[in-house]
Amino acid sequence: MSRLGELAGDATGYSFAFLDEHTKRELRRRTLKAVALPGYQVAFGSREMPLARGWGTGGIQLTLSLVGPADVVKVIDQGDDASMNAVNIRALVTKTTGVRTTRDAGEATLIQTRHRIPDSPVRPGAIVVLQVPFPEPLRLVEPSDAVTRRMHAERDYSKMWLYLYEDIVRYGRISLSYRYPCMVNGTVLMDPTPIPRHDVAKLHQNPTLYLFGAGREQRVYALPPYTDVVPLDFEDHPFQTERAGAPCARCGSDTSYRTEVPGQGWLCSDTAYCDARLGVS
Repeated sequence: MSRLGELAGDATGYSFAFLDEHTKRELRRRTLKAVALPGYQVAFGSREMPLARGWGTGGIQLTLSLVGPADVVKVIDQGDDASMNAVNIRALVTKTTGVRTTRDAGEATLIQTRHRIPDSPVRPGAIVVLQVPFPEPLRLVEPSDAVTRRMHAERDYSKMWLYLYEDIVRYGRISLSYRYPCMVNGTVLMDPTPIPRHDVAKLHQNPTLYLFGAGREQRVYALPPYTDVVPLDFEDHPFQTERAGAPCARCGSDTSYRTEVPGQGWLCSDTAYCDARLGVS
């Protein structure tokens, strides 16, 4: 154990928030560019992180580049504050920064999330960072990066419209349950990450700054406050959010995003929101 400790070195030798200052400055510059160009993918130099692949290293790098000593951080994974991913990411943030963490979305200044947007109101001025596995919305219809870049430049999204039309012909409705394509400010097609359609509807004209980081694809994009985010749909098949089968079996909510848990019925996906309604601290 002593030998392993020598190899690991002194924990105090790490930079604040693990990343070196040069890396954080580069990420902040790329983030500013992404905010100036809503929905557009901006390339950045993704770094190696002490986390397993698939844990959303792009979003975590954004969080670590933005967090400051005065921030209050909330980390959730698919709506759960206590999942393995959330607990370990929270530990990484706290051990390398010492900042305070919270389960209350209204208290947090920086929210690191995967696949969900909190159902509770977010604090004014807070930043929500989402982890992104696949940033390219046209990957559903076109495998070539060169072609997708050209399609974005020409605003040629006919293949996506055709994909949605064929979905309606096959199933009688648009069956996409996540990664639902959206037009940002009427100019660029964006992948909102694998959040449910319930959360996609929250993005339009939202007063919160949303940042999206894809580590493997080395892309970052953003939705500044009060941005138009319109899901693709047709006049006779309008965009619809999910319909849960029943109110939450714990708190009785019928407005939050709910998932069916075998043996327990329909429950709020956002555990902190559900606990708050029950008065559980």
